[in-house]
Amino acid sequence: MNRKEFLAIGIATLLTCSTAFAQNYPAVKPVRILVGASAGGGTDILARMLADKFGKSMKQSFLVENRPGAANTLAADVTAKAPKDGYTLLVATNTGQSIAPHLLKLAYDPMKDLQPIGMLVIVPQILVVGPSEKAKDAREFVEGMKTNPTHYSYASSGIGSTQHVAGEALNIVAGTKAVHIPYKGSSAAQTDLIGGQVQFMIDTTSSAMGQVKTGTLRALAVTSPKRLAELPEVPTMRELGMPGVEISTWYGLYTTAGTPKAVIDKLHAELKRTLKLPDVQERLRSLGGSSEDMTIQQFTDFNRMEFDRFGKLVKAANIKAE
Repeated sequence: MNRKEFLAIGIATLLTCSTAFAQNYPAVKPVRILVGASAGGGTDILARMLADKFGKSMKQSFLVENRPGAANTLAADVTAKAPKDGYTLLVATNTGQSIAPHLLKLAYDPMKDLQPIGMLVIVPQILVVGPSEKAKDAREFVEGMKTNPTHYSYASSGIGSTQHVAGEALNIVAGTKAVHIPYKGSSAAQTDLIGGQVQFMIDTTSSAMGQVKTGTLRALAVTSPKRLAELPEVPTMRELGMPGVEISTWYGLYTTAGTPKAVIDKLHAELKRTLKLPDVQERLRSLGGSSEDMTIQQFTDFNRMEFDRFGKLVKAANIKAE
């Protein structure tokens, strides 16, 4: 047997083993779904929804494990270093995947050590103001920020969050100087926004929509490319001449890099099936989000594009971890 024939047999054997492994997956043991945030938040809700649907369909336990901290990167670190067998999954957001790597020194490479499986949902953000704000619309509000730059501050759910980056993107695009005030979560930030301690916030629809619907907060613009069906009267940032503020929060499913392709394909197919279920679609709509039908390669390319995009924003806004 020559070397070429030996290699061909070896490759065929590996492919056969990989296919057999995928056919049995996940029969061997329960699957962990890691979440880089506390229980009860948007990431946790999505992970538990997947755990329920995957468990019923694949006849195995999928257990959600919360590892909050370090801008969602602790869970990613565990996933990056897990066995390459598909039994450790990660529900991640662009906070951990695209922003935090440019702010923190990580012990893993999110572009090399994590394998994208598929997009879960994209949740746009809303520029919201409190009840004391007198500006009638977004244009008037931005003009007020330019006229009286030292008066304005904005809230976010924390340093390096998509809310933080969106606020700085608005400063860059509009030429304003609003001061960032970080909070430990959107709820605390909204409380001070309503009370007038800060002047605005660019918050996710999943967090702010309830307050907007009740009139406690007023929506001036959305960051999605198109107007939202739930807020048809609210213009987009693009309509206002500020496409650079089109920043949404997205959620994706990942596993450890090096996991057999057949397992990745199986998980991707299962994710696609789950996202088409009527009750799942309704749940995503209730969060103000929309699912995107991407192939594994398309999501991988999107992941890289967002990593590079947010890296440029972090640098341009001089955002630092504190």
